[in-house]
Amino acid sequence: MERVSFDAVKGFNEAWRELCRKDSEISIRYQYYSLYVVNGQTLMSLTGAGNVLGAIDRLGGVYILGGYRPIWMVVVIEFILAYSLEIGMGSPCSLKLAIKNFDPQKTHPVLFETAIISATVALMCPAMSFLAAFLYYPFYAGFNLLTFLANWIKLVCFNFPFALLSQLFFIQPLVRTVFKAIFISHPVTAHLRRS
Repeated sequence: MERVSFDAVKGFNEAWRELCRKDSEISIRYQYYSLYVVNGQTLMSLTGAGNVLGAIDRLGGVYILGGYRPIWMVVVIEFILAYSLEIGMGSPCSLKLAIKNFDPQKTHPVLFETAIISATVALMCPAMSFLAAFLYYPFYAGFNLLTFLANWIKLVCFNFPFALLSQLFFIQPLVRTVFKAIFISHPVTAHLRRS
């Protein structure tokens, strides 16, 4: 396996940080994972570039919907699709699934939150992977249903473990900690507010 030079990684990370300031954090993380981790070596070997952003520049952008688009456009398209899918299907269905399997009154809140998050990942990962398989399908080679389904299954296999583990072990504890810091009053601050 070919190693990428430190300067190439440093340049990629600097460019990526600049994009992170401008665009949605979730979409950027997915783009980084999809372009760099999953397809990075392929892109670099196809173009002969020393880094992934160089490969994307040589290609004229990211291949999506049958053409090459700038990376910012890909982030916007994915953000709109992910947000719409989460609001329309992910959140309502995952809450119903969790309530169907656990009684919110009798179940510990952390366990109930975990059930909601697990249901969300179980619903959103295959749905977003399906959309990504369509968006990134190599239409220049014609359309084949079996190739499309194989790409979809491959994306689910890549994305599901990443999504579930990051939700359970990073995002959920971080959100819980932030909400506790903001909304739960401590005895010292409660005493100060009364006086």
